[in-house]
Amino acid sequence: MTDGALSAGIKPPPGAGLAARQAALDVLRAVLARKRPLDEALEDPAFGILDPRDRAFARLLAATVLRRLGQLDAVIRTRLSRGLPRRATTVRDILRLGLAQILFLGTPAHAAVDTMVALTGAVGQGAYKKLVNAVLRRVAADGATVLEGQDAPRLNTPDWLWQGWAGAYGEDTARAIAAAHLDEPPLDISVRADPEGWAARLGATVLPTGSLRRPVGGPVSALPGYDEGAWWVQDAASALPARLLGDVHGRRVADLCAAPGGKTAQLAASGALVTAVDRSPRRCDRLRENLERLHLSVDVVAADVEAWEPGERFAAVLLDAPCTATGTIRRHPDIQRLKGPADVARMADLQGRLLARALDLLAPGGVLVWCTCSLQPEEGEAQIAHALAAAPDVRRAPVRPDEVGGFDDILTPAGDIRSLPCHAAAWGGLDGFHISRLRRSS
Repeated sequence: MTDGALSAGIKPPPGAGLAARQAALDVLRAVLARKRPLDEALEDPAFGILDPRDRAFARLLAATVLRRLGQLDAVIRTRLSRGLPRRATTVRDILRLGLAQILFLGTPAHAAVDTMVALTGAVGQGAYKKLVNAVLRRVAADGATVLEGQDAPRLNTPDWLWQGWAGAYGEDTARAIAAAHLDEPPLDISVRADPEGWAARLGATVLPTGSLRRPVGGPVSALPGYDEGAWWVQDAASALPARLLGDVHGRRVADLCAAPGGKTAQLAASGALVTAVDRSPRRCDRLRENLERLHLSVDVVAADVEAWEPGERFAAVLLDAPCTATGTIRRHPDIQRLKGPADVARMADLQGRLLARALDLLAPGGVLVWCTCSLQPEEGEAQIAHALAAAPDVRRAPVRPDEVGGFDDILTPAGDIRSLPCHAAAWGGLDGFHISRLRRSS
C-alpha cells in the first residue's frame, strides 16, 4: 500500500538527493528524540531554505516514517539478528527513512539506498554504512513481500491508544480508526461564499456538510483564492461547531481558545461580532495574521480564559478546548509518538475548568458549543456529563441530522457529535471530534 500523499501527486522530485533526506532526518530526530511537534520542527530555518519540492518530499518522508513506524521497526527487527546498539538511534532513523522510501513512497531502490548510505557517512555514522547498505538492499530485493502478514493498523498504533479506542468504541472500530491513520488525508477548505464556484476553481468537491475537499499536493498558498482571502484550510469536522450556533449575524459571540482561528473566521464571515480569546500572545499574533489575510475584523484578546473578565455574559459561546488532539493523527502522525495517558489526564483536568468557566460566561437562554479534537472519551463525553451534573440550569440541545449534512453515524444517541477518522470513508474520512451543544435556561 502506498502512502495517501503519493497517490495525491506528491512524489520524490527528480534529483531530490542528500539535502532533502538530511532535512527529513533532522525533522525525525526532532520529533522522536527531542519530542518536538512535527509542525514546529518543520518551521526550522534550515528546513525552509530547501527548494519547495524538496521541502515537500522531506516533509512527506518524515511524516510517512511517523505514520508507519511500527511496520518499519518490525522490518528492521527481522533484518538485524542482533539488533542495533542503543546508542545507534540515528542509524535506526536512517534505516526507517530508507525503508519508507522503498516500501511506501515508490522511490527507486538505487536512489533510496545510495542516498541513505551517503547520509550515514555525512552525519558521522560511517561505521554503519555497510550495515545500512546491506539492510536496504535486501529489503529492496524482497520488495513488498516483507510487509506480508503484518497487521499494519495494530503495529502502527501505540498500545495505550489501541486499548483506549477498543474500550470506548469496540475492537472493530478501533481497527478502522487505526487503518484510517495510514494514509494522508485530503485537503478540506472553508469558503466565505460561493462554494460551488470555488469548488470548480480549486478542483474540489462540495461535501454534504458544506466544506470543500480536494486532493493534497502542491503548496496551499499557490492555490486560486488564497492571496485574496476567499477561503481557509479547515477539516470538515472542525467546521461543524461554529455552524451549530445557528444564525449569529449581528450577535456577540465569545470564541474561547480561538487560535489559530478557523472557527473564528467562520463566525466573523457569518456576520458575528466576535471576541476571540487565547492565552498565548504568539498564537494571538498568528490568529490576527490569518484574519488579516481573510479581511475579517475580530476583537482578539490575549488572556487566560479561566481568569478573563469581559464584564458581560454572552448569548453565544464557542469553546474549542485544548486537548491531546488524538482525533487529528491522520493529519499529524507525530501525536501518537508524543502523547501518552498522562497527557489525557492533564488535559481533561484543564478542560473541566475551562468548560465550567465558559458556562459562567453564558447568558440566560444562551447557547454554548463545546468541542475537542480528541478520540479519548475522558476529553469529550465525560466532560459534558460532569458539566451537566454540576449545572442544573444547563441542558443539552441535541444536534439534528440535517445540521451535519445527513452524516447520521457521527451523531450519538444523546445528540452529540462523535466523529471518527473512519466515518464518511467514501468521502475520505473526517478528523475525530467530540462536539456538544448546551443551552442555559432563560
